[in-house]
Amino acid sequence: MIEPVELAGFVLSLAMVYCNIKEIHWGWPLAILSSALYGVVFWNTQLYGEASLQVMFILTSFWGWRQWRLGERNAQLSMTETTVAFSISKLMPAELKRVAVATLLIWPSLSFFLHRFTDSDVAIWDGLVTALSLLAQYLLAKKKIENWWVWLIVNVITVGLMIVKSLWLTSLLYALFAVLSYVGLKAWQKKHV
Repeated sequence: MIEPVELAGFVLSLAMVYCNIKEIHWGWPLAILSSALYGVVFWNTQLYGEASLQVMFILTSFWGWRQWRLGERNAQLSMTETTVAFSISKLMPAELKRVAVATLLIWPSLSFFLHRFTDSDVAIWDGLVTALSLLAQYLLAKKKIENWWVWLIVNVITVGLMIVKSLWLTSLLYALFAVLSYVGLKAWQKKHV
């Protein structure tokens, strides 16, 4: 049976990704709401890394929302001034190296913590998804195209994780997220010439 909290999180999450693809800043408050709901769902199914990640999503969504709103204001100002607009871009090689190293350090640390201090039965996978999700969220807030590749990986892994936890609707959500990650990638690539 599908819980109402999971269903509400599902609907808000889809609306959030639609807004992200279209670069609509209202995706960020939707992320805050859906993350709060999924925090409850994941905590209740012993996905503590995922539950904790929802708290981080809420915090980074406030930051991402501010980044995008400031970017919109700068874009409006740039029509009359010499302000550079906040637009889609790619990671530079040095940035790519830094985020890769950070992610490779965070993953085993989170996995160890989850294995040692919780009753998680999927600590390694939960740690990996959490580390990659932090990376993807950071890249999304910075409007880096690579965020969609990272989300694609996260979503594919999470489909399996949700099946293991019998969260069927959420598994479907992440399968849809995987497709939408590809759609988002293509849409952002068209905008970034």
